[in-house]
Amino acid sequence: MLPFSRVAIIGLGLLGSSIARAVRQAMPTVRMTGHDASAEVREVARRIELVDNVADTPGAAVIDADLVILCVPVGAMEAVATVIADDLPAEAIVSDVGSCKASVARALSAVLPPARVVPAHPVAGTEKSGPESGFATLFRGRWCIVTPLAESDATAVERVSAFWRRLGADVEQMTPDHHDLVLAVTSHLPHLIAYTIVGTADDLETVTQSEVIKYSAGGFRDFTRIAASDPTMWRDVFLSNKDAVLEMLQRFSEDLSQLQRAIRWGDGDALFDRFAKTRAIRRSIVDQGQDDAAADFGRRHD
Repeated sequence: MLPFSRVAIIGLGLLGSSIARAVRQAMPTVRMTGHDASAEVREVARRIELVDNVADTPGAAVIDADLVILCVPVGAMEAVATVIADDLPAEAIVSDVGSCKASVARALSAVLPPARVVPAHPVAGTEKSGPESGFATLFRGRWCIVTPLAESDATAVERVSAFWRRLGADVEQMTPDHHDLVLAVTSHLPHLIAYTIVGTADDLETVTQSEVIKYSAGGFRDFTRIAASDPTMWRDVFLSNKDAVLEMLQRFSEDLSQLQRAIRWGDGDALFDRFAKTRAIRRSIVDQGQDDAAADFGRRHD
């Protein structure tokens, strides 16, 4: 039995369009309605037949849905939830894909029945955006972290979990606060570092922009890939999860100071020990299937 039969997707960018494609592939009888705030995106979604129906308003998109997934920046969650509240069917479950969960949980439960709210975060994505960037296998073999509220209905939580398992994701449950602490380390801080390093290279007066581009080594290229992520989404992430991000940033600054001292005083043993530990972490990530051990991260160059 399918967990849902009528799904509304609000926001048709990378994640929203990937959900639509994955549902089409894994649950072809599910009827999907979509909406995006951009008229241009709505027109693209209609042209590529991304969903069964593209609605011009959020309310029209959710009017007969049994699952509503908000794929909008975390800073827009409360505003969108407020707009759809009057048109939402009484038994509909509302979820999301936001990278911050505590702020989203507060925003959604403030304007919607908390029992029907089940926040979630599929830990998957690319630096690309837009309805044509999505693909059906984006969530396959990746984690989706479901972060129910204390008031969330247990059956609703299981139905949302079953939905993500149908799309190929491995499902884990956490509290919203614990999720935000974990993601501050594994996602938010790395993005902040990437934005900073690329910005620093751009600001250096002794290195021209053409040289930065021409002589980019593998490490810098990877930072630029991360730093190419959607600026609106990441602005909202840092503002929404600022306490956890600032805590991790302080820890990172302290660790960076230790490495700085080791380099200054020629402490090769300290550097080797740190690098050996981090190498082991990389191997563990590959062993768990969360990345590719092939050269250049398995990227194709043809």
